[in-house]
Amino acid sequence: MEADTAPSPPPESVESKQNEIVCDTNKNTNPTTISHTTLLQWMDITVLEPEKRTNTSMKMQDTYIVYLVETRVTDENMKGYGERTTSLWRRYSEFELLRNYLDIMYPAIVIPPLPEKKATYTWLNSPTDKLDPEFVERRRNALEIFLLRIAAHPVICSDKIFMAFLQQENSWKEMVYSTDFQSKADSRLKALNASFRLKKPDRRFEEIKNYSNELQNNISNILKIRAKICDRLYGIHKVHANYARVFGEWSSIEKEMAEALQSTGHYMDVYASSIDGILDETEQYADQLKEYLAFGESLRSVCRKYECMQYDLERAEDGLSSKAAQRDVLSQGKAPGSFSISGMKSKIFGNDTPEQRDEKIKQLDEQIQQAEVELQQTNEETAKFVEAALRDTERFKRQKAKDLQEIFTNFAIMQIKECKKGIAIWTSAKDCMSKI
Repeated sequence: MEADTAPSPPPESVESKQNEIVCDTNKNTNPTTISHTTLLQWMDITVLEPEKRTNTSMKMQDTYIVYLVETRVTDENMKGYGERTTSLWRRYSEFELLRNYLDIMYPAIVIPPLPEKKATYTWLNSPTDKLDPEFVERRRNALEIFLLRIAAHPVICSDKIFMAFLQQENSWKEMVYSTDFQSKADSRLKALNASFRLKKPDRRFEEIKNYSNELQNNISNILKIRAKICDRLYGIHKVHANYARVFGEWSSIEKEMAEALQSTGHYMDVYASSIDGILDETEQYADQLKEYLAFGESLRSVCRKYECMQYDLERAEDGLSSKAAQRDVLSQGKAPGSFSISGMKSKIFGNDTPEQRDEKIKQLDEQIQQAEVELQQTNEETAKFVEAALRDTERFKRQKAKDLQEIFTNFAIMQIKECKKGIAIWTSAKDCMSKI
C-alpha cells in the first residue's frame, strides 16, 4: 500500500517508502504484468513545502495551510498518462474531498485514512495547535503517506479523479462533484436500520468488525501508555537541567574542583536536552500507530456498506415473497389470511369479478417477474461486493502485520540506541564525578 510505515530514525526518504510499498503490492502478482500494476511503480509522488496562507473577506479572516503536491513520471513508456512532472497546491479539505469520493465510489475497498485534524494521545508538552509548524510537518508526512497508499493500491490507483487530484489544479472540485458521488452514499438511517434489522448477517463481516474494534482498542491503549511514559521521561530528563545549574553554580565556589564540576554539569545538561530528540522520534512512531487506529474506522465502513447491501437484498426477498403469496391467494380465490385494505374492501363491496381477479393476477405476475430480475441483480451485486471486500480486507491484514512489525522493531531499535547514548553520558559524568 502506500508509504506504509513512517520513517525510523533517521527518517526514510520518499523513494525508500515507495520501494517498500511497491514490493508489498507485487506479492502474488503475475510476473508478466508486474511492471505497471500500480501507479506508484511508474510515478513518484511527494507532498512538501507546507505554506500558511490567509484568506481575508468582509466578514472574517481564514488562516489555513496548503501543501505542494509534486509528481514525476519515472517510466518513459508511461508519458502518455500525464505530464512528465507536475506541481500544484492542495488544502487539507481537498484531501478530505478525495477520500470521501473514494470511500463512496469504492465501497468494498479499505480506503486509507487521513491524518487527524487535532492532535490526540499526545504527551503533556507536545504541540496541539493545527497551525504549529511541528504539527503541520507531521501532517504533511501523513498526507504524503495517504497519497502513496492510494497510488500503490491495485484498484483505486487508476481512478481518474485521483489522477486529476495529482495533476489538475484548476476545476478539480467541479470534476469531483460532476460525478454526483454523494447521491450514491447510503443514509445514516439506512445504515442504522441495516445493522439492527438484518436477518441473515454474514459471520465473516461480524468478525471483521470485531477485528477492527480489537485493533483500535489495542492501539489506543498503546498510545495512552506511550503518552504517560513520555510525560514521565520528560520530567526525569528535565530535572537534570536543575542538576546542571547546581553543578555550574557550585563550580564557581569550589575553585579546586571547578573543572570537574563544570564537566559534570555539562553532561547533566546534555542528558536533559536529549529528551527533546527522543520525544520527536517517538512522535513519528505514534503517528504511524494513529494511522492504523483510523484504519479501524475504514474497516467498519466496509462492514456498514455490506450491511446496507444485505438489508436491500433481504427487503427484495421479502417483497418477492409477499407478491408471490398475494398471487397464490388470488389464484385460489381465497380471502387474505390477514388484515388488509383489499380484504376489507371485499367484505364491504363484495369480491372481485373473475375478470378483475385475472387482471390483478396478471399485474402481480408482471411485478413478480420484475422483482425476480431485481433480486437476481441485487444478489449478484452483493456477491461481488462480498468477494471484493473480503479480498481487500485480507490484503489490509497482510499490510498491517508487516507495517506494525516494522514499526515496533524500529521503535525497539531506537530505544536501544537512546539507552546506549544515556549510558555513555552517565559514564562520562561518572568519570568527572570521580575527580571531585
